[in-house]
Amino acid sequence: MAAERTKAETLAWLRTISGELSTLTVKRLEDTLPWYRDMPPGRRSAVGLVAQAGITSFIAWFDDPKTTPWIASDVFGGAPRELLRSVTLQQTLQLIRCTVEVVEERIKGHGEELREAILLYSREIAFAAADVYARAAEARGLWDARLEALVVDSILSGEYDDELPSRIAALGWQGRGEVCVVVGRAPRQLEVDRLRRTARHLHADILIGVQGNRLVVVIGRAEPLEDEVENSTMSFMDITRKIEEDFGEGHLVVGPEVPSLVDAVTSARAALAGYSVASAWRGATRPIAADDLLPERALAGDPLARATLIERIYVPLSDQSSELLTTLQSYLDNGRSLEATARDLFVHPNTVRYRLKRVTDVIGWDATGPREAMILQCALIVGSIKEPIKKPRKPLRPINAE
Repeated sequence: MAAERTKAETLAWLRTISGELSTLTVKRLEDTLPWYRDMPPGRRSAVGLVAQAGITSFIAWFDDPKTTPWIASDVFGGAPRELLRSVTLQQTLQLIRCTVEVVEERIKGHGEELREAILLYSREIAFAAADVYARAAEARGLWDARLEALVVDSILSGEYDDELPSRIAALGWQGRGEVCVVVGRAPRQLEVDRLRRTARHLHADILIGVQGNRLVVVIGRAEPLEDEVENSTMSFMDITRKIEEDFGEGHLVVGPEVPSLVDAVTSARAALAGYSVASAWRGATRPIAADDLLPERALAGDPLARATLIERIYVPLSDQSSELLTTLQSYLDNGRSLEATARDLFVHPNTVRYRLKRVTDVIGWDATGPREAMILQCALIVGSIKEPIKKPRKPLRPINAE
């Protein structure tokens, strides 16, 4: 009975000095924690309420530890929601340490049992604080994942709204300037953290989206550190090679570079179209640029590929010289034979060579290569369909004609 009376007396004494402990704790916070002093008055008041709730909860816990199993709800339940976002876990632990130090100093000399109780409670409250922040971080992570998926879906569909910039900003997007989209097969276990870490080392920022068995990664250039400016010129193809292992097996298609994130739908559509037809070319590498698959994409009905072929090949040649366009068509129709082309056009073979060189200078593709010849042939076909030649060539004589 003597021990119970001692505990009852101790509880009565603790309740008496609880107000004093709260005042001493707030003063200690002001004296030792600069971040607390720099807070607005409303935030400081909220932190003080948390400290006071901790002292009150300790007294109730000391009375009967079984009656207050949820320490976190006792201490942090009255804190405003924005306080958890403005006070870090490290600052919370500093708050707990200051409160425990004040209580320990005040109860010094009042029994070893009380001292052990405050040590045990401080351990429990520290774990409870960590649990609160862990749950908040998990919720934030799930929210970020849903928001990121929504942004990637908007990029792929091209359906933007006024809220897209704010959603991108909420994700902490650090990309500046050019962007491209990469499409490949999703791995069985996607290592998101490793993928983001690799991108940061390459001075890039990424958005990740998984659609069925496809993994879509939007890559943007991030501002490098001052002493690492040289690495900032790494091409998107080189960046893709560095993150290639984070994709599953199969083709990996890199969309064309576009000026900004709001233009990423163009890169995304090219990458998706290229990914769907990459298996049609036996020589497709991993990774491969979507523009290297222009013929396959055009044959599959991709309007962007057709427009690209016309814009980059057919129109420049048409604007440059009708002779170049006619020579290229004849060269391809005659199986890339200089002599046959020369006979067809009634010119010297050297003239054909000269014109083909000019074709390469104008559009950048060499018609003498088999793959590039296929690209050029496809460009001439889709270009002729869209804009027929004013002077069509005479039809070739039928094979069985006498």
